[in-house]
Amino acid sequence: MIYTKNAIDAFERRYRANFINSLGGFKSLVLIGTKNSDGSENLATFSSLFHLGADPALCGIILRPATPFSSTLDNIVEQQYYTINHVSPAFVKQAHQCSAKYPKGVSEFEQVGLSPEYVENIPAPFVRESTLKFACKFVQQTAIELNGTTLVIGQITTVLVPDTYVKEDGYIDIEEAGTVTSSGLDSYHTTNRIERLPYAKP
Repeated sequence: MIYTKNAIDAFERRYRANFINSLGGFKSLVLIGTKNSDGSENLATFSSLFHLGADPALCGIILRPATPFSSTLDNIVEQQYYTINHVSPAFVKQAHQCSAKYPKGVSEFEQVGLSPEYVENIPAPFVRESTLKFACKFVQQTAIELNGTTLVIGQITTVLVPDTYVKEDGYIDIEEAGTVTSSGLDSYHTTNRIERLPYAKP
């Protein structure tokens, strides 16, 4: 079957969202923790995290257009910090529920039964149940006019990971850590490594 642009445009809205979201393959699944100036904690599900560079250590996320329920971007810009928390199989259902449109000021931590955790002087909450997590300082946001989304770039400032998952060459074994990945909008997966190959040279 060949799907043309016209055919894709004619899809029912939800069908098209599932189709296009599945097309890109497996994606990182993380929970982003933030807090506003009033102390309200927010926890949101994201599958748009990507690596931007290691020197300096940067990562990016794409945020959907703002709605009356959106808190993540406002909190990031206001507080300048946010946390990124890997999801494990033990709490994948709670992570999925964090994508629900709770009103602003309602804590997803409380609603889904996950625990906020604060480390050092970072004002944003981590997820206590997460095995691998890190904090970012807000660096830059860029509006993407094509679809109203926003690119947020953060600099990684603090990483929390058990020593057993960090190998001699610095590689973090996320499979051993139990990190879950996602495909589409609502499908979650564990992984099986094929092999780890040496650095490629001509």
